[in-house]
Formats: sequence, C-alpha cells, structure tokens
Amino acid sequence: MPTPTVSDLVAALERIAPPHLAEPWDRVGLHVGRRDAAVAGPVLLTIDLTERVLDEAIAARAAAIIAYHPPIWDPLKSITDDTARQRIIYRAIQAGIAVYSPHTALDAAQHGLTDWLCECLSADGSRLPGDCRALTPYALPDPTREVKVVTFVPEKDVERLRMALASAGAGIIGRYRVCSFASPGTGSFFGMDGSRPVIGTPGQVELVPEVRLEMVCSRRALALVVETLREFHPYEEPAIDVYDLHGEPRRGMGLGRRLVLDQPAPVAELARRLRDHLGVARIQVALTDEADPPRSAIGVVAGSGGDALALAIAERCEVFVTGEMTHHAILDALHAGVSVVLAGHTNTERGFLPRLAKRLAEEIPGVDARVSTADRDPLRRL
Repeated sequence: MPTPTVSDLVAALERIAPPHLAEPWDRVGLHVGRRDAAVAGPVLLTIDLTERVLDEAIAARAAAIIAYHPPIWDPLKSITDDTARQRIIYRAIQAGIAVYSPHTALDAAQHGLTDWLCECLSADGSRLPGDCRALTPYALPDPTREVKVVTFVPEKDVERLRMALASAGAGIIGRYRVCSFASPGTGSFFGMDGSRPVIGTPGQVELVPEVRLEMVCSRRALALVVETLREFHPYEEPAIDVYDLHGEPRRGMGLGRRLVLDQPAPVAELARRLRDHLGVARIQVALTDEADPPRSAIGVVAGSGGDALALAIAERCEVFVTGEMTHHAILDALHAGVSVVLAGHTNTERGFLPRLAKRLAEEIPGVDARVSTADRDPLRRL
C-alpha cells in the first residue's frame, strides 16, 4: 500500500468536515506543509497547537498535526522565533510537520463535533436525542445549479435549442444531463422600424405560440450558455431571463443544533448528562426558574456560543448548552427565558478527538492517528 501524502490527509479531512461548511470568518484548511509530502509518521490530534503539543509531535516524529483551533489566525508579518505563535509555525516547518485546522467546519458537519456533543442529552446517551437540526441549516450549493436560464422559443425550435444549451453546460443535475422544463404559452411583441421579426411583420402587435424553456447551469458556464442561446435561437432579439438559485438547506448540517427531546428533562439532569459525557467535575448553570421544570427544546453550540444565542432564542429554545459565555450574554439569555448550561470552552470540544482519530483511520487505512496527551484546558479550578 503506497504511503499517503498530505494531500490524501487533507482530502480525508475535507470529506469528514467539508471546508464550505466553515463560518466565513474562520481559517479552516492546511496552514503548514507540502501537499505532496509523505505522511510517514503519526498524525497528532489536538485542540490547541501549543509549544508543549509541538514538542510532543516532534518527539513522536509526527508527520502532521490536526489542530482544531487554527494556529494561524491573524496574518503573520514574519515567521521567526520572536513570539510563541511565530515560533510554533517556524518549528513545525523546520520539523517538516504539516498542520491542518478543521474548526467550525467540523462543528457544522453531520456526525461532527456538535452532533457528538448533543448525543449525551438523550435519556440513554447513545444516540442523537429526538429531533435534531442545525440552528442555521446550511444551504448546500450545487456547482451545476447556481443559476437558471429561461427563454421563449417557437415549438419547432425547442429541441435544437435545448441540445445546443446542453452542449454549452446547461441542464446538469447530479448524474443527469440535458435536464430542462418546457411549458407552452403565448408571446407578444411589436416590431419597431428596422426590426426583422422571424414571425409576423414590423409595425403591428404579434401574438405567437411559444414554449418557455428553462435550464440550470453554473455561473462559470453562464456566459457560454447565453452566447449559445443567442446563436441558436431563431429570434433577432430573444428574451433571456437569468435567475439566481439558492442552495438546498440541509437540516443536519450547519451552525449549532436545536434538539427536541423525546423525554423532557430538568436542566439539572441535562447538566449531569453533559458532565458525565465530558468527564468533567463541574458544570455551571443559570436557571430561569429555580423549580427547574422539565425542558424539551435545547440549543447547543460547542466552544464559545454567545454569538449564537440570538439564534437559539429565535428558535424558541428553552435551554442553551455551550462552553462559555460572557456575564452579560448569560443575563440576556435569562431575560429571554432561556436557561444556560456552561461546560467550559475546550471541554465541549476535546472529547471528540478520539472519534475523529478513528474516522481518519477509517478514511486512510494504516494511518497512525493519535490524540495528544500534552493538549489540555489552560484553565485550572482550584
């Protein structure tokens, strides 16, 4: 079996956490490394790429590091050993270690980090509870269906025009080609002086039986499709409409999750389930009602979820589960009638790394994907 390359590793990670799912502000992708370099050593998984983790990777002769949090965030003006952030990148390059970050793409992916975080909230903790969907479902773009081109043509010319447009790249839907829709109607026009209508005469209103022909295409193919349409359309001035198309929403992928439990539970019970799932000693809660009645609608965001609170409120969540929030964001939640459960920023992320290591091993048989033992929450509770 040939030795996998960094390109193979990147491709596997992109299958698990497609980069287009990442938030637009994020820095997802390959940060360091040659794509044609061999992955001949271990792949080390970590939440944060610290100098301690890098020492561990170098000692293990690691070929790559998967750092959940992007190690390069603000643009680097230089790569020296003057600062810790620069030094980490400089030493990784010196050691020939590739560095990749999946971050919010991994959060948003189906069966990704956020789904893992949600699993424990069900009564048995073995599956996703009840109804589970993204707080903001991702609209999956289709590169062959970015726009729709519509024109109106006499019936005898429909087939010739349809095939010409298909040859220019229109009408592709998945594994199907020459996809179109045609519907009959009546067109009208008034030819001015100098016009040369194919049907009728200038200077009077003409009513003509026509067929509305619709075909999708990519933006890349659009210019050629329009040029082809003009070339093969019988009219001197064909009517051409171009409509932007939205991606199809996918409930199971996108920012955060909204759960509806099959069996409602008090916040204290949800916190207990989360604490056991994450293996932490304490969970913080803020209750809207000290009686703590059972709740069923729960918003979940890994890491720092304060920016997504408004989404959870809009989706009528009764409880919001995340890693950390500011004091004022917690008050905003309580004022909106939403109880809060906080487990610690990286506590809501680190436990997914063993599952990610297993999935990498499945994607690239023979790869030694292992979780860092040096990676840890920088905060201690005394």
